[in-house]
Amino acid sequence: MAATRSQPAGIYSTAVGKKYAMALSGIVLMFYVLTHMLGNLRIYISAASLDDYSHWLRRIGDPLVPGQTTLYVIRAVLLAALIVHVHAAYELTRINHRARPDAYRSRRDYVAADFASRTMRWTGVIVLLFVVFHLLDLTWGPANPDFVAGRPYHNVTESLQRWPVALVYIAANLALAVHLYHGAWSLFQSMGWSHPRWNAWRRRFAVAFAAVIAAGNISIPLAVVTGVVG
Repeated sequence: MAATRSQPAGIYSTAVGKKYAMALSGIVLMFYVLTHMLGNLRIYISAASLDDYSHWLRRIGDPLVPGQTTLYVIRAVLLAALIVHVHAAYELTRINHRARPDAYRSRRDYVAADFASRTMRWTGVIVLLFVVFHLLDLTWGPANPDFVAGRPYHNVTESLQRWPVALVYIAANLALAVHLYHGAWSLFQSMGWSHPRWNAWRRRFAVAFAAVIAAGNISIPLAVVTGVVG
């Protein structure tokens, strides 16, 4: 009976369990990235469209559930997924280092790994730091001198009119695209959904997903800083 109670913790303590956790949390985060981008693209419709969408997010479930309850539940799920994803990635990196120290890694193995795979941890760190800045810039406001609560269109356009900020958003979303490409490719293998007959489709899905996210997200700072939007 005691062994049964400890089974979930035992599964996560293995490399396979951590890969499952990383893949499942990655799916949650990928779904959020896609829906977040689609919502932000309303900036091309009108200021009212983006502002109304932001207001709707805060009132999901109303009046069935009070106030911003649903939004906070969604945020809690995303935060949990992010914590699991980062922790699993950190632990898997430690396991890989113990199993194959740099001193024993051949240059041939290094060259054989693609760029996205080799830079996975660094793109992850860049994206994590960007998320913090993004929250400070457009959610909480300290990084945006013209921030006005409840006016996302105003906040986005005022912030991204600054070239340094626009460049940060572009660079961070390029890193996100590289991270998503490798993540979208590898999650199938982590979940046991890998087969030689499907590998071409896996690659196409990974490329397409990363490209769509990069194009959608990067288009916004480019549109604002060039005056197309704003």
